[in-house]
Amino acid sequence: MTRLTKKRIMAISGTTLCGCSVGILQDSALGLDLFSCFVTGIANIFGSSYGTFYLIVTSILLLIVIFLKRSYLGYTTLANLLLTGIIADYTLTFLNGFVKAPTYLILLLLLLGLGLMCLAASLYFTAALGVSAYDAIALISADKYRSLPFKYHRVITDGFCVTIGLIFGATVGIGTLITAFFMGPMI
Repeated sequence: MTRLTKKRIMAISGTTLCGCSVGILQDSALGLDLFSCFVTGIANIFGSSYGTFYLIVTSILLLIVIFLKRSYLGYTTLANLLLTGIIADYTLTFLNGFVKAPTYLILLLLLLGLGLMCLAASLYFTAALGVSAYDAIALISADKYRSLPFKYHRVITDGFCVTIGLIFGATVGIGTLITAFFMGPMI
C-alpha cells in the first residue's frame, strides 16, 4: 500500500468518524461542536436536516476558499464536504432507535462523541491532504491579518458559529463548551 493510499484511508476514516461523532452529539442533546451548532441553527431556520445544510453551508464556504486560497483544499476537503453531513444524519437516525429518553446513556454518548471527534480530527489533520472548508476560513483570516495569532481567528469564527446556532435553536451545552475549550489540547 502506498503512502498516499494510507493518507487517503486516514482522511476518509477521519471524515467518517467526524460524521458519526456529530450524530452522537446530536443524540446526546448536551451540546454540539461549534461548526455543527452553526449548521444546525441554519437547518432549523428552514426545517431541514443537518446533512442537507451541512452540504449547502460547506459548499458556500468552499467557493469562498477557492477564490481566496486554494492551497488549503485537497482530498480531505472533498471527503468532508460529501460525507460528514450524510453520516451525521444516518448516525442520528440509527441512535434514535435506541435512546428514547434522557438516561445514563446520554453522558456516555457525549463522551463517545467527543472522543470520536478528537480522533477524527487527528486522523484527517495527520493525513495532511487538505482541511475542511470551515477550517480553511480561520487559516485564511490568520494569513491575511497576521497581527493576531491563529487561535484568535479561530475563536472569532467559532464564536460566530455558536452565536448563530444559539439564536436559531441549536443545542448549546456542556459538549459545546468542551469542544470550545478542550478539543485542541485533546487532539
